[in-house]
Amino acid sequence: MINKLYDTSLSLLTDLYQLTMAYGYWKAGKAEQEAVFNLYFRKHPFQGGFTVTCGLNSVIDYLNDYRFSEEDLDYISTLTGNDGQKLFEPGFLEYLRTMELQCSIDAIPEGTVVFPNEPLLRVQGPILQCQLLETPLLNLINFQSLVATKAARMRLIARDDALLEFGLRRAQGPDGGVTASRAAYIGGFDATSNVLAGKLYGIPVKGTHAHSWVMSFDSELEAFETYARFMPNNVTLLVDTYDSLNGVRHAIKAGQQLRERGYELGGIRLDSGDLAYLSIEARKLLDEAGLEETKIVASNDLDEYIMDSLKIQGSKIDIWGIGTKLVTAFDQPALGGVFKLAAIKNDLGEWDYKLKLSEQAIKVSTPGIQQVRRFKDSKGFVSDMIFNIETPLIGRATMVDPYDFTKNRSFGESSHFEDLLVPVFVKGRLIYTLPSIHETRKRVQEQLSHFYKGIKRFVNPHTYPVGLEKGLFDMKTDLIMKLRAGNED
Repeated sequence: MINKLYDTSLSLLTDLYQLTMAYGYWKAGKAEQEAVFNLYFRKHPFQGGFTVTCGLNSVIDYLNDYRFSEEDLDYISTLTGNDGQKLFEPGFLEYLRTMELQCSIDAIPEGTVVFPNEPLLRVQGPILQCQLLETPLLNLINFQSLVATKAARMRLIARDDALLEFGLRRAQGPDGGVTASRAAYIGGFDATSNVLAGKLYGIPVKGTHAHSWVMSFDSELEAFETYARFMPNNVTLLVDTYDSLNGVRHAIKAGQQLRERGYELGGIRLDSGDLAYLSIEARKLLDEAGLEETKIVASNDLDEYIMDSLKIQGSKIDIWGIGTKLVTAFDQPALGGVFKLAAIKNDLGEWDYKLKLSEQAIKVSTPGIQQVRRFKDSKGFVSDMIFNIETPLIGRATMVDPYDFTKNRSFGESSHFEDLLVPVFVKGRLIYTLPSIHETRKRVQEQLSHFYKGIKRFVNPHTYPVGLEKGLFDMKTDLIMKLRAGNED
């Protein structure tokens, strides 16, 4: 069954209510009505000050193959309502059978540092098609952005140390494992243990042996010597099966034998105990034995907070092996991205702007066909302004904090900026050239280097200024007032 999952159309990777709404649009004669939806998130994950967007590559793959197969349609035709009758009539199934994707999609490139309420993707096209894309796009962007952000936080702590991802055994299924490996690499990791991810994405793969290898021999030293004999160019020895420091001494003996054969002991791995103390003592033993170049690898449910603590304690760890806490985004397992209707064309061919109201200000959506303009000066990025592309920015542009209208900032025509959303699909046709995964990984670090270091703090991070262009802010405020007045008893 698992092989069948990846060998079939993924158009049914959606929620039923997307199909029922699509059917409703079709029945109401609204299927082709042009609409705009924005995909964004409301809060940074991990109580942090930044997020890394990731998953566009998967979105492109998904949309390039988007179709309803005969098998899909046969299944949909069996679905029934509360009365036991068919949910969808044959004419609708025929509509889906011949449907070709006509949506235009603009997106912020993968590896870009982004902030709450900024559209990561803008989808424009027939409302029926836009609606069908909501669930899969959120699925593809949310998780990968979450893991890429977690990885970037770990890279900030690791600095120049190597980071290895080996979370496949703890990941949320095979797809969760492979996509997590990809997102972790983009976020700043150097390699993965996941061989399939290495094959699919060109990520370097690393790995040595487990405790079971050591336990299968009569002694730890015999296990190390045997492994080193058969795999001399890939020797990192796991030393904590019985006693960590004795394990280091046994690894040293195996390393000295390796040296006699013209090879070097690549590393030793600590997977339990007081990693600060053990790494310091292991470093002393290795150096005294003349194995100064042998690296110390640490694992054992590490995350950025534990890594930071170990750094403060003066640990001698060179390479960090991260699994569960990374690939499951352990302390926040969901990003919380949303997909909201922001505009729809009326019978006159004019845009009617839409927003969702809420009792919570953070959940009130923003109308408009949105773009994000990032302003910068000689020191780096200074502010992001969300604006409606249907209203040209002429002269000075004023940005208003959406939650405090007394906070605003103006930018002149000479200000340096870049608009973040770029065209990816135009009426269903791919026009975007994807950078390599290695280029995307490099982009994350370049992006972070241009931001004030306060946003990279883990505790009470600085809030990077993001606001609405004043015209968009005023339009949103007017719409809120009209909708509230219109819904009064």
